[in-house]
Order: sequence, then C-alpha cells, then structure tokens
Amino acid sequence: MLDLLAERGPGKTICPSEAAKHVGGTSSRRDWEGLMEPAREAARRLVKAGRIVVTQKDKVVDAATAKGAIRLRLR
Repeated sequence: MLDLLAERGPGKTICPSEAAKHVGGTSSRRDWEGLMEPAREAARRLVKAGRIVVTQKDKVVDAATAKGAIRLRLR
C-alpha cells in the first residue's frame, strides 16, 4: 500500500482494491476479491501506525467504523 501511494504521489489516494489486485493479480475478480478484507485490515494497521489516513468523499474518517467505499492517502 505504501509503495502504491508513493508511486501515486503526494496528496493522491488509492482504493484498497488496488492493493488487493496488486497482490492477488488482476486476471480474474476471484484472484483478488478475497483479499479485500485483509487489505482493509492492513489499512487500519497503517492508520494506527500514523502512516496513512482513510477517507470518504475527501474527508478523513475512522478506519474502524467506515462502511462502504474508502480511499487511502499518505499522512
């Protein structure tokens, strides 16, 4: 996640699905779909470590309670 965010550049975001696709492959949804919850868990750990923030509609939200589509941004 951190590598993907660094590649994207300052102030830019990624979706956790991008990290899941990076790890699981993009040839089939089945290849990465099962990695979505682990990706969100990894994002929560990075939030706790102060490395990233989780956003919805460009507003920082609580990673532990966010529902629906989220984006990740470097802190």
